[in-house]
This record gives sequence, C-alpha cells and structure tokens, in this order.
Amino acid sequence: MQANLSLAKVDVLEGLTPEEVEHLVLLSTSVYLGAGETFALDEDLRTLLLLVSGRARVHEPNAAGPGLTISMVEDGTVFGQTGFAPRRSQPLRVEALDPSVVRVLLREDFEDLVHRNPEVGLKTISLLSERLAVYEGRLSDLIRKKVPARLASLILGLSEHQGVVTADGSRMIPTRYTHQQLASMVGSNREALTRAFGRLRKSGALEVRDRHIYVTDADALECLAEAER
Repeated sequence: MQANLSLAKVDVLEGLTPEEVEHLVLLSTSVYLGAGETFALDEDLRTLLLLVSGRARVHEPNAAGPGLTISMVEDGTVFGQTGFAPRRSQPLRVEALDPSVVRVLLREDFEDLVHRNPEVGLKTISLLSERLAVYEGRLSDLIRKKVPARLASLILGLSEHQGVVTADGSRMIPTRYTHQQLASMVGSNREALTRAFGRLRKSGALEVRDRHIYVTDADALECLAEAER
C-alpha cells in the first residue's frame, strides 16, 4: 500500500486510477539508496526512473572532482531520462543526497501506460521540455559567463522555480545546497565558487540563514547574472 501511495504522488502519474498505480507497482522494481550511495545509469536498459522519496543528483563522473551535475531532483518526479535518449558518450551516475527510493520502469511498460493514459504522455513532454530549457540556459552560461555570473543565474533560476516568499519579501530556496554541489552545477571548482558566492553576498543580492539561500534583491541578482561575460 505504501508503494502505491508513493508512486501516485509522482508528478507525471498524478490522476491515475488506483488500479493503474497498482499495475505500475507490479511492473516496476525498487532501488533503495542510503545517503551518499550511487548507481550507474545503464543506457542499454532503456528505463525510466521515478524518484518516489528522497533527493538525488544525476551527474557525469570525474576522477579529479565531483563531476558536472546534470540535475538535482526531489521526491515525486521522473529523472535520469535514460528511456528517452540515445546512448551517451559519457556514463551518468545517480547519487542519493538523502535516503531515497527509486522505482525503475521499463520503457515499453511506460509506453503502454501512455497509450492507455495520453495525459501521462503530455505531462511528461511538458516536464522534459521545461528541463531542456533549463539545461540549454546552463550550457549557454558555461560558454559565455564567468563563475559569479553563472552562479547568479543558477540561484536566480532556483529561486524562481523553487523559491518560497518569506515574511520579509525575500525568496528562500528550500533545498540546502553545499558549495561543492553548487560548483558542480555551474561547472566550477569549490574554491572559485566560494569566492563568487562571497561576491554575491557582499552585493546584498542574497543571504544565507540556517544553510538556506535567501534572494533578498532579485533585481541586483539579475544584474549580476548578466554583468560578466
């Protein structure tokens, strides 16, 4: 029953009947990850991953460092879209940032679901389109911006998509990010990221309280995001 409730909360599956959810539970397999545990995405399996609980990072490994973070996701969503992409030249890995449960669904089973429930397909297209726009923006930033501007763009985007407005009018990013994680998201190293973060704080564009990032001046942050090319 618990597996059914968790799977029913996945964004693209919301609205399915209890019978459809039960069918997906029977078709899918569970992977349990402790915080810090990882597994490789096998492109040949053509699978769809559903993060039903926890928080995870999809990244491209690098022996010299944390590698490039492709995405950071929280429970209740599709991630690591191996079922929709051709084989990558570089393998990807999933790292659990908190204890997490992943359900693995074969592509053909997901396609059968979409045939029966076209709304699931439309939700998936919309979700992946939004993520593609974010990835394209990050790629553009990597090419044309310096680290402080890339960091400003990232934090601005996180605040717009995840931010919660507080009593003082600032926007708080609910997820706690370490400097190492932020560095891997903007294609930098921790030292350069820390210096850039200090510049953004000094400008008054953001603050850190209880390890949460608060955007206190979105206009200033936007200017900083476009200031250095």
